[in-house]
Amino acid sequence: MAGSRNSRRSLLSSAIGVTVCLLVSAGVMAAAVWHFHVNGSTLYFGDAEAHLGIARRIIDSRTPGWYQVGTTWLPLPHLLMIPLVRDKQLWMTGLAGGITAGVCMTLAAVFLFAAMLREFDSMIAASAAVVVFLLNPNTLYLGSIPMTEPAFFASLFALLYFTVRFQDTHGWGALLGAAIAALAGTLTRYEAWLLLPFVAVYILVCGPRKRWLKRLFAAIVFSIIAGAGPLLWLAHNWWYFGDPLYFYRGPWSALVIQGTTPYPGRGDWRVAALQFLAAGALVAGIPALIAGVAGLLAALWQRRVWAVVLLTIPPLFYVWSVHSSGTPIFVPTLWPFTWYNTRYAMALVPLVALGVAAIARYGRIAAAVAVTLVFVPLAFHPLEPSVTWKESEVNSRVRRQWTARAAAYLRPNIEPGDTFITGEGDLTGIYRTLGIPIRSTLSLDNDNEWAEATLMPGIFLHTEWAIVTGGDLVQGILDRERLYGPRYDLEQRIMVKGAPVVEIYHKVYENPIHETARSEERLPADDGR
Repeated sequence: MAGSRNSRRSLLSSAIGVTVCLLVSAGVMAAAVWHFHVNGSTLYFGDAEAHLGIARRIIDSRTPGWYQVGTTWLPLPHLLMIPLVRDKQLWMTGLAGGITAGVCMTLAAVFLFAAMLREFDSMIAASAAVVVFLLNPNTLYLGSIPMTEPAFFASLFALLYFTVRFQDTHGWGALLGAAIAALAGTLTRYEAWLLLPFVAVYILVCGPRKRWLKRLFAAIVFSIIAGAGPLLWLAHNWWYFGDPLYFYRGPWSALVIQGTTPYPGRGDWRVAALQFLAAGALVAGIPALIAGVAGLLAALWQRRVWAVVLLTIPPLFYVWSVHSSGTPIFVPTLWPFTWYNTRYAMALVPLVALGVAAIARYGRIAAAVAVTLVFVPLAFHPLEPSVTWKESEVNSRVRRQWTARAAAYLRPNIEPGDTFITGEGDLTGIYRTLGIPIRSTLSLDNDNEWAEATLMPGIFLHTEWAIVTGGDLVQGILDRERLYGPRYDLEQRIMVKGAPVVEIYHKVYENPIHETARSEERLPADDGR
């Protein structure tokens, strides 16, 4: 009876702890989403603008539907935004993506708390892990904007929780929870694909002893459910683009975009690891990395091997990506002394949180020391922005300038219902800023209609406006068809240092040759006099 009462008391305590974590995390993320919305940085990242645009195009396009998911980015983060991105104001402000990210990061914090509570059986350890993870300035920023990291962290920590629970219970609920979490991860970010074989082996090894058939069956069930994510994506790319690996080697893949251009770490494992760790020092802080390493050793000493293995795989994936997949990471402390993909080092923050939890298991004093060490950099630089925010702010300056200038020109000159043919790149931000429905634009994402308009513009190109970047396909069409097809006159040229020229054209319906022919018809006939 005493054991039963203790068990009920433990369950009640855990439920209260999870509930408090949910409420506090939701409040923190709501404040963060509002803060970055108010200071206007929700869509600083070009990728954030693109993710929001994909979600909107699925429901608002000349050709809406699944095809708009595209090929490079996995679909789940965009699908999660759809309920909110339908609202015009939430789309225009980017809050549709910010709120969705905030909810995902809240769930990530809750699953992290539950996983650490089950792993270490310590409320202090679980709380310390959440504090270290959630209050990292980079977590707060990426958890407030339309990026893929929040959904990935939610799936990763859910996977950790359910696999640890499966080790304890061997229950089907834990197994299915792990499989669904892994499935969500594989539809969010590619590093989750690498997790699947490790989790399958873990389930096979940690299943019920002396019941190998049940262990094997559990591993197969997990693999079928979780493996459906990569199979779906391979099938999607094969069906729509004719190549199951189009996302990896197609024209919009990182491998092709980077091409053969050298960068630090390409083909060099030592430099690749150095670039990643340098970004990690900026994202987490050197004191946090020291605390994390010490804590991971403590976790291994406490035989929490699985948690260490699972959370180590994503950082290794990024080192491999720098080395072999055309994915550079640039940090301002190393050549070429700039910012690019620093957010990938966020993969180290869960490891730091795990290490702090392992240290905090030794008591309140140990927890206080570890958490304080993690946040030492903030004590000395309380007003310094996160490195991910700084990267987004620096790299978006010219894009924000030409977007604002283009929108300022168009706002008084366009009529309701006007349509646009638009080039590639970040031009969608102009239409979002003005609240112009994406279905009023014609772009490469419209497949057959785009092909008709670009191959036979004299017949199929009917938009009132064209917005292009210098030298793109649309500008070439406008120049080529000036005499024999629809004529567009240049209305505005926007030049910002460091960015391609943006040009705005307005259609002139009287073709010059047709106008000349009509003028000749009006001349008096030659009677031979």
